[in-house]
Amino acid sequence: MFVTLWEFFYGHFFRFWMKWLLRQMTGKCELQRIFDTYVGAQRTHRIENSLTYSKNKILQKATQVIQSEVDRCVEDIMKEKNINPEKDTSFKICMRTCLLQITGYKQLYLDVESVRKKPYDSDNLQHEKLLLKLWNLLMPTKKLTARISKQWADIGFQGDDPKTDFRGMGILGLINLVYFSENYTSEAHQILSRSNHPKLGYSYAIVGINLTEMAYSLLKNEALKSHLYNCVPGVPTMEHFHQFYCYLVYEFDKFWFQEEPESIMYFNLYREKFHEKIKGLLMDCNVALTLKM
Repeated sequence: MFVTLWEFFYGHFFRFWMKWLLRQMTGKCELQRIFDTYVGAQRTHRIENSLTYSKNKILQKATQVIQSEVDRCVEDIMKEKNINPEKDTSFKICMRTCLLQITGYKQLYLDVESVRKKPYDSDNLQHEKLLLKLWNLLMPTKKLTARISKQWADIGFQGDDPKTDFRGMGILGLINLVYFSENYTSEAHQILSRSNHPKLGYSYAIVGINLTEMAYSLLKNEALKSHLYNCVPGVPTMEHFHQFYCYLVYEFDKFWFQEEPESIMYFNLYREKFHEKIKGLLMDCNVALTLKM
């Protein structure tokens, strides 16, 4: 109750008068003061909040524009806030960067969701080629004897036909597995080998798909904002999502062996523990989770 009342009074009264007072004192609007004071994700988060809670419709809509409209939107904001580009030479560049990050994050989620919704289709030649590519990347010296085979268990699938394991994350799960195996081949081989440990082993492909779900849920819940705002000085893309997935795969393998679970039966428990660890790291406004080999 108290929190709700505070949010109401802050949004409708206190925030307005504070902004007015600070503008009289500094001669700058809230957006300019943010650019003067903050950098990285802190800056972008504060710009996003300032625009979202503004009473000005043009500023409110700024976080919803598409990439091609960003430059015009920046001009509109400068006009609304009476910002002289000759006096404040950096405002246009800073605002453009923030808007590309803010709107780009929203578009990235839509792009990832679109891929996730596509089920693996064994009648789709591209899907089948991608699956065989995964095998060849992970098992370059061992030939797959048949498309439906118990050999798939060698790289961590549950059944004779991997298509059934992609149900939750669709083709996105396979794309991520291939991306890691193709771009970090030696690391993929090392982790696959470790996943066959007689005591601490786990199903490589299944865990990889599970980590795709983790990366997806963190993106959907906006937990990846600070990470991407710090790492990407512009529009975040699928490439950046794949890179974050690779970070999860590499770090989970280290985490699993450091924890030394008694049995694979405790996977969900340790998976959640790892999830909480990552969420904790992502709460740091200066976070930048990149692979460190």
